Amino acid sequence: MGGAELRGRTSARLTLGWVGSVVAAAVALLTATLLGRAWSACDAGVNSAANGAFLLWVFIPVLAIVLLIVWLGTVALLGRRPLVSAVVGGALVLAVSWCAFSLFWEGTTYHCPSGVPPWWPDLVPAPGF
Repeated sequence: MGGAELRGRTSARLTLGWVGSVVAAAVALLTATLLGRAWSACDAGVNSAANGAFLLWVFIPVLAIVLLIVWLGTVALLGRRPLVSAVVGGALVLAVSWCAFSLFWEGTTYHCPSGVPPWWPDLVPAPGF
């Protein structure tokens, strides 16, 4: 194996690692925003300050780390095929994000008797296990 080939593979993995960290942070932020909006619309949780502190200081960092581990694990397993690993990694990141969102979904409250905020699209199934 030549030095140029090794540098090319290392560069591709490094690029996928940086892309993964940006994707993990963005998806964690979007998931926390969606969860916060759902809690706010349904008046779920303790109060807005406690919910916001949980989302900002616990939920986002932990979810971002978990998503980054999922992404990097996928890249490590499918590293020779960068496009396939990026697509599979993206799908797994979205699936783990949906599971985290569903885990903290409040469900039925006084303001949302059906368990779904009024703005939730009908085509998307309500999260929850």
